[in-house]
Amino acid sequence: MQMNPLGRTGLTVSELCLGTMTFGTQTPESESHAQIDMALAAGINFVDTAEMYPVNPVRRETVGRSEEIIGTWNAGNPARRADYVLATKHSGEGLAIVRDGAPISSATIATTIEGSLKRLQTDYIDLYQFHWPNRGSYMFRKNWTFDPSGQDRTETLAHIEDALGALQREVDKGTIRHFGLSNESAWGTAQWLAASQAGGLPRVATIQNEYSLLCRMYDTDLAELSVNEDVGLLSFSPLGAGQLTGKYLDGAIPEGSRKSLVPELGGRASVRVDAAVRAYLAIAQKHGIDPVHMALAWCRYRPFMASAIFGATRLAQLEHALGSVDVALSTELLGEIDDAHRAHPMPY
Repeated sequence: MQMNPLGRTGLTVSELCLGTMTFGTQTPESESHAQIDMALAAGINFVDTAEMYPVNPVRRETVGRSEEIIGTWNAGNPARRADYVLATKHSGEGLAIVRDGAPISSATIATTIEGSLKRLQTDYIDLYQFHWPNRGSYMFRKNWTFDPSGQDRTETLAHIEDALGALQREVDKGTIRHFGLSNESAWGTAQWLAASQAGGLPRVATIQNEYSLLCRMYDTDLAELSVNEDVGLLSFSPLGAGQLTGKYLDGAIPEGSRKSLVPELGGRASVRVDAAVRAYLAIAQKHGIDPVHMALAWCRYRPFMASAIFGATRLAQLEHALGSVDVALSTELLGEIDDAHRAHPMPY
């Protein structure tokens, strides 16, 4: 298991991170605990969650359940809390079922962290992330119509200073150790970095954005920022919401799969996806590599990658995904992946 720096925090994290967004819906508590055990035994030292989880779908009555399940594991394994890096996220503006959709601010940060700590049954959060910007984001297919012209720059910068001040108070109290962003842009991340440097406040360690063979927006601008500023990518949906397995080809919808619950896969079920998936499956078959292993191993070769966050509904899926760490990709294969990307850019 390759270990990578977590920004400039001094921490290192495994190339794979266990995502937990199905804990409490598709994945029951006992199996969720077994996944944590298996992941740690395999060398993963990084677990990611969020206060709004589980998903598929997100519901008011299940908000916080994923954190609670991690919390019961922590309570049953108190000596092991130091064995892994725990990350969670603060939901923000627009998600009405959490704090009535209130934006992230100094008025929400302290109580939100307190709630996560209680559910997680821990004294500290290693990496505390803002799930999406108050001003909006081009992520989740919004890139096709995203228009920043209505933003108030002064308001955005004031919010950043306000939030960083609140985060510093939490660092001083010991409730959080480090800070990260999610669903952010290059401009937004640069503003957070500038404000932290100017005020001696918590520095952005990571950006958690979608990234996979099917979604490579990060390559354009954020990649350069990541490398030069030591802000590593935590890629979510590295399997394209399961599409890179090939299980959804030709309209197939396996029982109990994510697509059976969320047919549009968050806007990823485009008519152009199948052709792209077939191109990547052909590359994997040509080189005798499992397509899941190829998609996850490819993340390791990206120069800005800190960790690839993957989820598994069932324990067997987790065990299968773990095999990617033993897979090496040749220069020839990587070149073929680039060719496929040029032929099938932005399929959703």
